[in-house]
Amino acid sequence: MCKGTLFIGQPIFTQLLFYVKGSKIDTIARKHNAERYVKKFSTRQHLIIMLFSAFEGYNSLREVVLGMLSNAHKLVHLGLDYMICRSTLSDANRRRSSAVFGEIYLSVYAKNHKSLSDSSLSPKDLKRLYAMDSTTISLFKEILKGGGRNPISGKKKGGIKAHTMIKIAEQMPCLVRFTEAARHDHVLLSEVHLSKNSIITFDKAYVDYAAYERFSKAGVFYVTRLKDNALYESGEEFDIPDEADSGVLKDEEIILKYGKNGEFKHCSRKIAYYDAQNKRLFEFITNNFDLAAEKIALIYKKRWQIELLFKQLKQNFQLKYFLGDSQNAIEIQIWCAMLANLLLMLVKSRVTKSWAFSNLVSVVRRQLMNYINIYAFLEDAERSWRKIIEERTKKQFLEPSLFANFRL
Repeated sequence: MCKGTLFIGQPIFTQLLFYVKGSKIDTIARKHNAERYVKKFSTRQHLIIMLFSAFEGYNSLREVVLGMLSNAHKLVHLGLDYMICRSTLSDANRRRSSAVFGEIYLSVYAKNHKSLSDSSLSPKDLKRLYAMDSTTISLFKEILKGGGRNPISGKKKGGIKAHTMIKIAEQMPCLVRFTEAARHDHVLLSEVHLSKNSIITFDKAYVDYAAYERFSKAGVFYVTRLKDNALYESGEEFDIPDEADSGVLKDEEIILKYGKNGEFKHCSRKIAYYDAQNKRLFEFITNNFDLAAEKIALIYKKRWQIELLFKQLKQNFQLKYFLGDSQNAIEIQIWCAMLANLLLMLVKSRVTKSWAFSNLVSVVRRQLMNYINIYAFLEDAERSWRKIIEERTKKQFLEPSLFANFRL
């Protein structure tokens, strides 16, 4: 019998659930009254099954139930004492508030976010940097109003938009709001409340000069791009230091006008920057007058990390086919996909060996219910195999063969 140290008494899935404390789930469930009229299917069991579906990439309720049944002898490790039917899971996705799952995600993030910090971001200004953007998920039914113009046929798919803010040093969502896809991005700026001296960067979709003024009064810095049709007055032009990046073309103060008749004004800083690599001219605006112009350009470039997060979620987790056709069910599935993504990132942060995230997802998906120490396996997947070979070689050397002295 193999005594490899990679094999332990808990499936990989149970090891991932270590980060999600059962007592915390129960506390959040009581807060939202999530167990009202529930006889057996608790919030904890609901979360486990939805996470199982997210890791396995299932497309339907039938696949989820059959997938759980195929591992019936291992479910005791997950705290499941009975198997649900499709109708029970469907009803729970419709009735139990998605806010419960959102708060569970944020509680796991709040407890473990420090272990996600990227040590390469040593400058102090990047440690307090946030990025905000949104991603649209198309729906086959018109559950929520889709974005864009109406097609000639008059038929239009629904869509849900996830407005997300991440801390650049951690690359994980710390604020998420769901709206219909047709909702404009800038209205979500009213929900952004950061500590003084924080920096937030976003694209031109979040143009809201009133919000920019609120940021300035709160001591929060923003970095974004200037819209082509923006109304402003030029003010003082700042000298460009000799040691500045050659891409910095202009640095000046501007007064942005907003309101019905332009009666309100906001003081900002405009930086014209030419990206030689991509051969593009950018015009950035910010309320930070202290940072070097090239650093403002670098901060906006860091905004691309939130786009990579959206790509990572959509490529590795099932966000095309949903297990319910209500807004609540869709939000639950998105929250669970984000939690699954967070759990894998936490595992990745504890492993010194470098792994591509897609490869990590593939390993976990195929071995989810196997009794393997995920950390030891990711550090050295061949160690157990080498130990088997060594023991086999040693055994052959110590035990004499029956035909050792046999000659033809």
